[in-house]
Amino acid sequence: MKDSQIKIGIIGLGRMGRFYLDEMKKSEKWNIAYICDVNPEVRKEAEGLAPEGTRIVADEQVIFEDESVQAVGLFTLADQRLSQIEKAVRYDKHVIAEKPIADSIEREWQAVKLVENSSIIATVNLYLRNAWYHHVLKQFVESGEIGELAIIRICHMTPGLAPGEGHEYEGPAFHDCGMHYVDIARWYAGCEYETWHAQGMRMWSYKDPWWLQCHGTFQSGIVFDITQGFVYGQLAKDQTHNSYTDLIGTKGIARMTHDFKTAVVELHGVTRTERIERPYGGKNIDVLCDLFARRILEGKLSPDLPPMRDSAIASGYAWKFLQDATMHALPAIGDNATLEEIRQRRRTMTNGYGLLKHFK
Repeated sequence: MKDSQIKIGIIGLGRMGRFYLDEMKKSEKWNIAYICDVNPEVRKEAEGLAPEGTRIVADEQVIFEDESVQAVGLFTLADQRLSQIEKAVRYDKHVIAEKPIADSIEREWQAVKLVENSSIIATVNLYLRNAWYHHVLKQFVESGEIGELAIIRICHMTPGLAPGEGHEYEGPAFHDCGMHYVDIARWYAGCEYETWHAQGMRMWSYKDPWWLQCHGTFQSGIVFDITQGFVYGQLAKDQTHNSYTDLIGTKGIARMTHDFKTAVVELHGVTRTERIERPYGGKNIDVLCDLFARRILEGKLSPDLPPMRDSAIASGYAWKFLQDATMHALPAIGDNATLEEIRQRRRTMTNGYGLLKHFK
């Protein structure tokens, strides 16, 4: 069986790296040849998680220099990804990576240029592109049931990642997480952003806004508003969240909400009304890994496989929206003592990877 599988090396076994490892272990398409992590404690844990025959290493160079390895999974922090993508191109390894693909816009576009001028297949985890509910919504819009798409409203607020919890290279919340919503709004609109105005809030007086709302227009005239923040009741007795996508047309609407377990799609078109409930699907890592494997095995282009260019574009707009927020009043409410209380609560409510089970 292993002779017909894609040989891959996983670099970085943090929370996301473990998601990929779990999904690849379930699939017959992957031979996990290596797991690399610089942390000796993580490498020790990897010994109990890895399939039989997987080599656990501390030096990623071992993976890149192994000519039998066909692909690499880049799941470290963003400051390391450009150098790893450079190596992947040099050693002719296909790439599946977390976003953002580097720690600055300039370096992200360097990565895009590298992969686009090479023969490797490279994709990035813009996970909403692989969510069943977004495909249902988009197909409904494209059927004409809501008339012309006019307004895109997206909200994602949870008691999630707190400032200072290790994602500094990925940027503030609206970049680290919000770029997913910047990307999916652009995916629905089918064109580029034209105008925008952003308002941020420096919750707990943290240096960066941890809540941001941006509204504006696309080149087609479609209006958008995106709200994102990990600020939603961190110290509430019973935590909750507010997450939805609302597509408003000239004749009807299509919308989605979820509770991290079940996603509910409601379609109100000119000829039909429908309500669909299915499992939420989480990060959809299984879908992304399957699309990536099929692309490698068949050598066929897949429109559902997000290219690194789209990641760089979404990242760039997320940074622009954050920058726009700093040009306006940027209130600071709350204090560091509350933030420390939040961090302490999150440490005692974690799933072992340093994050709450659902609100991440």
